Amino acid sequence: MNPFAELSATIPPSIMQLYVILMILLVIGGTLLDINHKKSAQYFFEKNQALKKLAKRELSESEKIRIALATLIEILVSGEFDNPDRRKSHLFLMYGFIVFVVTTAILIFNLPGKSSFLTGLLWHLGALSVCVGGYWFWLKIRVDVRSEGHQWNDVHVSDLFIVSLLMTATFALAWSVLQGIGLDTLAWISFAIFIAAATTLFGTVFWSKFAHMFYKPAAAFQKKLAKADGSMDKLPEIPDDLSSPWVKERYPDIPKYMGDNPPYMGLGIKRETPTHF
Repeated sequence: MNPFAELSATIPPSIMQLYVILMILLVIGGTLLDINHKKSAQYFFEKNQALKKLAKRELSESEKIRIALATLIEILVSGEFDNPDRRKSHLFLMYGFIVFVVTTAILIFNLPGKSSFLTGLLWHLGALSVCVGGYWFWLKIRVDVRSEGHQWNDVHVSDLFIVSLLMTATFALAWSVLQGIGLDTLAWISFAIFIAAATTLFGTVFWSKFAHMFYKPAAAFQKKLAKADGSMDKLPEIPDDLSSPWVKERYPDIPKYMGDNPPYMGLGIKRETPTHF
């Protein structure tokens, strides 16, 4: 079940291991470049300092830990997505990618010895999970296709991450299957595409959406902290009853734009099941 075992007869394990290390370094370097370019760390630090001045209460360490755990759970279950299909697709992608990457490293760094059947099985299942989640997203719920009317094959730089990820998983599976049934020429072609796609995936972090997975959790955690300490991320609290006297006193512009008795504005974007994000 280890497709890299047969490959090691042609490509030395040390070369494959060096490639994995290089990909790790590219991800780290690309992420650091992205953070420096977007000033993400500086932004979070400055915003955190500004929100502290607006906080109505100081959170205890236990509260911060509880909020951190809540943020982690939300990430683990992809709770930020309102669209159930988008959430399921993301779960397939996220866990499939983690399993695929980890088992790839295990299989390669275990060479030239034999890897367990379970590790090889998880490698294939991880790649398959990425394909299920990725093609589900691309063909059914991709944002550009559904909300902006673009064709499914209208690819932009913003799609670099998902396209290279899908090609990596797809041709990894194709290479393994073709190698297993003895179609060597097609197997080598699939392997070449697999490596090219993987190199693109890990080597273009600076231009793709890869880096967002590292600082998106930090943004979610900071948002929850701001809500808990009362700083509200510099946003006003949303009152339930716009016609109450204290709301009119606090927000004197409401009568000007909505009348003395603001009407019920309806469900708005919640009028239909979310399918565009």
